[in-house]
Amino acid sequence: MNNKFLPISEDFYSMQCEGVTTGYPAYFIRLMNCNLHCGASSEFMKKVRRKSIDLDPGSFQGDLHKTGEATWTCDTIPVWIKGHKKPFNYLIDRWKEEGILDWVLEGRVNLIWTGGEPTMRMSQKVIIEFLEYLKNLYPDSKVYNEIETNGTGYIDDNLFKELDQINCSVKLANSGMSKDVRIIPDALNRIMEHPNYWFKFVISNEEDLEEIHRDFIKPFNINLKRVIVMPGLDDQKNFHERTLFSLEMGRKYGYIGLTRLHVSAWNKTTGV
Repeated sequence: MNNKFLPISEDFYSMQCEGVTTGYPAYFIRLMNCNLHCGASSEFMKKVRRKSIDLDPGSFQGDLHKTGEATWTCDTIPVWIKGHKKPFNYLIDRWKEEGILDWVLEGRVNLIWTGGEPTMRMSQKVIIEFLEYLKNLYPDSKVYNEIETNGTGYIDDNLFKELDQINCSVKLANSGMSKDVRIIPDALNRIMEHPNYWFKFVISNEEDLEEIHRDFIKPFNINLKRVIVMPGLDDQKNFHERTLFSLEMGRKYGYIGLTRLHVSAWNKTTGV
């Protein structure tokens, strides 16, 4: 009997709504905790961790707590800040309930490891252990593993080889996070060793595009065909305008311009 656990904030069957696999059926596994708190002040996060404020995801207004140069706020803070330890067989049971177990094992439904930040050391460890557990149960499985990371954690060899896709959402100054905590060269260079990596940038103005070139494209020699720009959206307000801006900037600078489809479909609702 396996008695190991995954620290899960939420998990759900949906569609991938960001990046190059937008529209693919996907099962999201959001792990607890993150090393960044984009858009939210340290004072606000202290209150969050003390549970002294309401964190209903449906009414969370992160823009009231912005810090520094932040122009957007992480919309999943209310989710990844909490969670529960779930035994490994929990996910197997969930896939059976959803009627997608065979699809997951065949790679027809992508597994999305997200957060929070799934490349934090302990998170990497439990992901590796879970995938080994899954292989032992279903040795012929062909699970498609995507990971969504902020690019600050060096990915361990054992996890690296299991990943079919790395979606790296590197944070700009518009996140309110200091440069020394959001740009980790060794971690970014490691990601670019993978044959299927993608960089996603949240943009709010044209200055962000200049920052992308100055701080990332030029020093790390990132392949421009693997760069995605998306609008900074907390909700559906100005959705069309901001999406159009991202498309125009993608066309102007030669990047892939996309939007955040889940905001269009479900607004602030999480877990769908």
